Amino acid sequence: MKFLVDAQLPVRLARFLKASGYDTIHTRDLPQQNGTLDTEINAISIKQNRILITKDSDFVNSFLTIQQPYKLLLITTGNIKNVELESLFCSNLQSLFQLFDQHSYIEMSRDTIIVHQ
Repeated sequence: MKFLVDAQLPVRLARFLKASGYDTIHTRDLPQQNGTLDTEINAISIKQNRILITKDSDFVNSFLTIQQPYKLLLITTGNIKNVELESLFCSNLQSLFQLFDQHSYIEMSRDTIIVHQ
């Protein structure tokens, strides 16, 4: 799996995923960094087959209307400490890996994973 972590999520999450063996970039790694337009983020996601990890509902709208980004992981935890976010990912990476094999839009909260059809 390859990931693109959006601006409102910490760079630390991207580092954690990369250290876990996943090809991961954060929007800060892009030429326009966290100022990268959503359309460009979508284009990178599609071109590189990257799952976009975001808290931004604008990406939900674009996914539902024009099927962009490539795949979407919406984080709906509200404010969460970085260590708790890492723990959440650590606990759910295997499940996410399996779900993304069959699905394109998944939502993860503090206590549940929702697969959207």
